[in-house]
Amino acid sequence: MVCWVCAAALAAQTGDSASTPASMAKLPAETLLVKGAWSSASDATTPVPEGGTVADHRYTNDYFGLRYPLPGNWIQQYEGPPPSDAGDYVLAQIVPKDSSDAANRGTLLITAHDLFFTPVSATNAREFLNDIAIHLGAGHEVEQPPSQVRIRQRDFVRFGYASPAIGLHWYVLATEIRCHIVQFVFTTRDRALTDKLLREFQSVDLPGALDGLPHPSSGDAPVCLKDYASPMNVVKRVDPVLLEHRFNPIPVRVIIDKEGRVKHAHFLSAFPGDAKTITDALWQWRFKPYVIDGRPVEVETGIVFGRELPVTASRKVPN
Repeated sequence: MVCWVCAAALAAQTGDSASTPASMAKLPAETLLVKGAWSSASDATTPVPEGGTVADHRYTNDYFGLRYPLPGNWIQQYEGPPPSDAGDYVLAQIVPKDSSDAANRGTLLITAHDLFFTPVSATNAREFLNDIAIHLGAGHEVEQPPSQVRIRQRDFVRFGYASPAIGLHWYVLATEIRCHIVQFVFTTRDRALTDKLLREFQSVDLPGALDGLPHPSSGDAPVCLKDYASPMNVVKRVDPVLLEHRFNPIPVRVIIDKEGRVKHAHFLSAFPGDAKTITDALWQWRFKPYVIDGRPVEVETGIVFGRELPVTASRKVPN
């Protein structure tokens, strides 16, 4: 696995400046620089799913209202790649600091899957994990079928599977936040270590957990509504004119304020020119305000520009 960085991060890591020729920039070790479509947002202050960080031995993600104390001496090994067109995120990869310690050898992936742009028919965590269980790749077998559990006063779906040929076990805990399925995927060879990690997982802090602590975004998160940008809800629409890359799917999450104006746009994958063109058009859109109990509220929804996203029948676990 490699660490994916954008040009801005590369400049920060290498000390590059406007006076330094691009040909002189030195890539950090084990880094793959990808040019082209990338995730971006219309402002730098509104939290986005990929904006989580590890600090003080804790993973924090303001978008999901998530705080997770890392197990024991575990650390973040790599930052995740940019999200896919279908809204798949690898938010963090957590591993033991000492990889030679066999008793603590394992991996934790924190991932998210965007339900606005999913290519499969799943609408919740249970359906999503059921689909994976049905379509496990060759050499994998189900150890624990998907089932509902309650952790810190929040509903999760748990799922366990294994590959006997290589002696690996996977244990998945999934929950739904802001029309995303957030997953914690534990991979180990030792079931005792898995049990230990799951016990420590009880310290996770998510919206809805009754611990008396404030959650970063749970109280202010907009209402999540798929397909809200339909003709019946759009009062005024200005279509962007895409001169380049117009055949790429460009998935965008937008937040609509209480007056029906777009206040934030998050591009999962877009070329910079397309992102600017679409953002300029979205600022002119007007929606019917969404009302709950007689009061208008903010809404978060998804829109695809350019070519529509492909639809597939199922999702398989990679071998």
